[in-house]
Amino acid sequence: MQIVFQIINEVSNKFVDEKMLTAKQTRESFKDFFASKGHQIVPSAPMVVKGDPTLMFTNAGMNQFKDIILGNVPAKYARVADSQKCLRVSGKHNDLEEVGHDTYHHTMFEMLGNWSFGDYFKHEAIDWAWEYLVDKLGLDASRLYATVFEGYAADGLGRDDEAAGYWGQHLPTDHILNGNKKDNFWEMGDTGPCGPCSEIHIDLRPEAERKAVSGASLVNKDNPQVIEIWNLVFMQYNRKADGSLEPLPAKVIDTGMGFERLCMALQGKTSNYDTDVFQPIIQHIAALTGFNYGDDPAHDVAMRVVADHLRTIAFAITDGQLPSNAKAGYVIRRILRRAVRYAYTFLNQKEAFLFRLLPILIETMGDAYPELIKHKTLIERVMKEEEEAFLRTLDTGIRLLDKKIAEAKAAGIKTLNGTDAFTLYDTFGFPLDLTELILREQGMDVDVPAFDAEMAKQKERARHAAAVEKGDWVVLREGESRFVGYDFMEADVEILRYRKVKQKNKELYQVVLDQTPFYAERGGQVGDTGWLQSETGRLAVLDTKNENNLSIHLMEHLPEDPSASFTAHVDVQKRLASECNHSGTHLLHEALREVLGKHVEQRGSYVSPEALRFDFSHFQKVSDEELREVERRVNEKIRADYPLEEVRHMPIAQAKKLGAMALFGEKYGEEVRVVKYGSSIELCGGTHIPRTGMIGSLHILSESSVAAGVRRIEAVTATGAEEALYRYQDVLRELRAMFNNIPNLAQAVHKSIEENAELHKQLEAYAKEKAVSLKKEFLAHAEERGGFKLMRYVGEGSTELLKDIAFQIKGELKDGFALVAGLLHEGKPSLMIMLGEDLVAGGANASQLVKEAAKFIQGGGGGQAYYATAGGKNPDGLAKAVDSIIASL
Repeated sequence: MQIVFQIINEVSNKFVDEKMLTAKQTRESFKDFFASKGHQIVPSAPMVVKGDPTLMFTNAGMNQFKDIILGNVPAKYARVADSQKCLRVSGKHNDLEEVGHDTYHHTMFEMLGNWSFGDYFKHEAIDWAWEYLVDKLGLDASRLYATVFEGYAADGLGRDDEAAGYWGQHLPTDHILNGNKKDNFWEMGDTGPCGPCSEIHIDLRPEAERKAVSGASLVNKDNPQVIEIWNLVFMQYNRKADGSLEPLPAKVIDTGMGFERLCMALQGKTSNYDTDVFQPIIQHIAALTGFNYGDDPAHDVAMRVVADHLRTIAFAITDGQLPSNAKAGYVIRRILRRAVRYAYTFLNQKEAFLFRLLPILIETMGDAYPELIKHKTLIERVMKEEEEAFLRTLDTGIRLLDKKIAEAKAAGIKTLNGTDAFTLYDTFGFPLDLTELILREQGMDVDVPAFDAEMAKQKERARHAAAVEKGDWVVLREGESRFVGYDFMEADVEILRYRKVKQKNKELYQVVLDQTPFYAERGGQVGDTGWLQSETGRLAVLDTKNENNLSIHLMEHLPEDPSASFTAHVDVQKRLASECNHSGTHLLHEALREVLGKHVEQRGSYVSPEALRFDFSHFQKVSDEELREVERRVNEKIRADYPLEEVRHMPIAQAKKLGAMALFGEKYGEEVRVVKYGSSIELCGGTHIPRTGMIGSLHILSESSVAAGVRRIEAVTATGAEEALYRYQDVLRELRAMFNNIPNLAQAVHKSIEENAELHKQLEAYAKEKAVSLKKEFLAHAEERGGFKLMRYVGEGSTELLKDIAFQIKGELKDGFALVAGLLHEGKPSLMIMLGEDLVAGGANASQLVKEAAKFIQGGGGGQAYYATAGGKNPDGLAKAVDSIIASL
C-alpha cells in the first residue's frame, strides 16, 4: 500500500499545479455551487440499472430521474444536483472501440448534473452554467462556445432564439453557433420527453493554433482539443408514437457535464488521461509493468485501456453486476477481457494483473464512492478469477488460430476466412485487431468484409430479438397508480391508461390501473398473474412488470369497454407460493450468516412460485455438513412461526441502525420498508407470508459457484419441498426394488460398483489381448500389393480398438502399408483407413478415400491424409466400401 500513496503524491505534484483544483476538489465544488442555488444534492444511482427494460446501464445522469420526467411519480425535490457514475458501451452510445485510442472517450465516466422539475428553465440554467465555469472555476471565457438548436421544419420547430438570447448576455455572437437536430435536439427515445439542448464547448488548443483557425469551425468536428464539456437540455415537448410533438405540462432542465473533460480543462491538459483522475492509475501500471508512459504509443494505448476499464469493472461489481455470459454481465465480461487482452499483448502481462490495481483506484475514488472500499475483497476475487479464466481461453484461442493458420498455409491461402475470425471473436473474445496482429506476424491477413458481415448478422439478430414497438398511451383518466397488494389480493380498479406493444410478432397490451393488488416484478421477485373481472367476463393478466416505478399489467386482450370498472384478482396460489419462497430467502440469509460468518451478504436472488435462488458472498464451497446445519436452522425459524413485522416507511438511517440487511446493488430512497421475522431484519419491497409457519419447510436442492467469491443456493419451500421429498422417496423406492429391497441399500450399491469396476478391468484386459491377436493376424495375412502391404478387415469391432491397432502398426512399420477396415459395432457401420508415410507422400489421401467410400454405407467422414474414419447407416455396403478404397490405392 505504501507504493500506492507514494505514486499518488508524486502524480499530484507532477500533474496538478498547486493553484489548480484536483479532481476531488472539482467534484465537491460543483456540488457546493448548486447547493448554494437551492439544489438538493443526491447520491449517485447504481451504474447498473434495474426496473427499466430499455437500459442495462446508467448512461446519463437523468436515468435515475426518468420516472419523474415521465410523470410516473412526483418529484420530491424541485431542484437536484449530483455526480453520477455512467457507463457507455452499447447501443446508441457505443464508445468502446475508441476508448484508449483517443484522449477523451471512456467506458465508465462521471457526469455532473443539475435538474429542475417544473421550477427554473433556460434562463437560470444558462446563467448558472456560465457563473460556475467562468466566475467560480475561472475558465477563460474567450475559449468557450455555445450551440443552440437551429430548428427543424419537419417538426414545425424554429431556432431556439430564447436560449441564444440568454447566451448573448455572456458570449459574442460568433461564439453562439447553430446546431442541427442530431447534435442539439435531445430525445429520451423514439417516444417520450424531448427538447432542444445547448452544448458548451471549450477550445483547449495553443494560442497560435487558435489564431490560425477559428475554434467555431471545429465545434462538433471531432477535434480532440475542441470538445463539448456540458450539455444543457431543455425538455419542453413529448414525442408521440406518430412522431408528432406536444408540449410537456411541466418543463424539465436536465444538464450533464463530463467530469473527466472538465478536469482536463481546469488542469491545463490535452488529454483526460493526463489528469489526476487517471494518472495515479497509469503510473502504477507503469511501475508494475516496467514500461514508461509516453515512451511508446502502443504501450500508452494499452495503459489507457487498462486504466479506464479497471474503473468500469470495479464499479459494476460494487453495483451488483458480476461478469457473465448474458446481457449486462456479458458487457462487463467483454470490457474486462478487452483490458486483459491489451495487457497481455502490449504490456507482457501473462498472469492476472488488473486486480493488483484496485488499491490505487480505491485511494483515488474511495472517498467519493465508499462502496469501493466496502466491496474490495469481492472485486479483487472476481477480477482475479475472471482474468485467469480468460487467459486460459486466450491460450485456447491462440492454439485454434495457429491451427487455422497452418491449414491455410498448407492450402496456399494467405487470407483467413472472416467467419473463422468472427468465431474467434464471438467464442474466445478475440477482437479483430488481435487476430490481425497475429496474422501479420505470419505474413497473412483476414477477410474483414466477411467478418463485418457476420458481425452485422449478429447485431441484426439481437436487434430483432429485442425490438419492441410501442404505441402511444391512451389516457382514460388522470391520476397516479397505487400498489395495494401488501394488504389485498383483489381490489376494485379502473384503467388509467393503456397502449399496444408488439414484440416478436406478438401483440400485447400494457395496462396501468388506478390501484393494483398485482406485485410488479422487481427485487428478484417475479410479477403477479391473475385476471380482471367485469360484468361481461374475465380477462387474463399474463404478467406484471415494473417500468420506471410504474406497475405495467400485460394482457393479451383489452376489455370491450376499457373505461368500465373492474375487480382485479391476483392468482392467490401463485402469490402465496412466491411469498413462501421470498420469506424463505430472508430466513436463509440469516441462517447462512449464523453458520458461515458475518461476511455473508446477499448478492442477488430470484423468487418465483416454483423455487428460490439465493446468491451470497462466500469464498469457498459450502460443505454438506454446513448446508445441513443451515437447512436445520431455517426450518427451526419456520417452526417458530414468527409473525411478519413490517414498517413501510422508515428512515433508512434508522433501519440500518436496527441492523436491517440491504440488497446488493439496490438504490434506496430516504425512506424504506423494513421486513422482520424474529431476528431477521431486511430492507425489502417484496410481498411476504404473514407467519413463517405457513412456509412449512425449506429444502436446499443445490449449492454452486456463480463467480469468484459468490455462491448460489437453490431451494424449494412449502409444497415444492414436499414434492422434492416425494421425488427422493420414489427414486429410493426404485433403487431398493432393483436390489430386491435389501436392508442396506448403500452397501449393495457400493458392492455393485466394485463388481462393475472389476468386470471393466477384465474387459479392458480382454480388449488388449484381442488387439494383440488382431494385430498379429493383420501382419501375418497382409497382402503384398505393388510395393506395400495391404491389410483388409471387414467384421465386428469397435472403432477405438481398431484405431489403437492401426496406430501400433504405424509405429512399427511407418512406411509400406495400408490398413483398410470396415467395422460393424452395435449394428452401426464405420470405415477406417491408415496409410504409411510413403503412400501419403506419393499422393494417397485417406480423408479423400474415406469420403468417397462412405456413400456405400450412406454416411460421411474425413480426417487427415494418413488416417481417416467415416460412419454410416447401411451395414450391407461395408464390403463394397472397403473394396472401393482398395481399388483406388
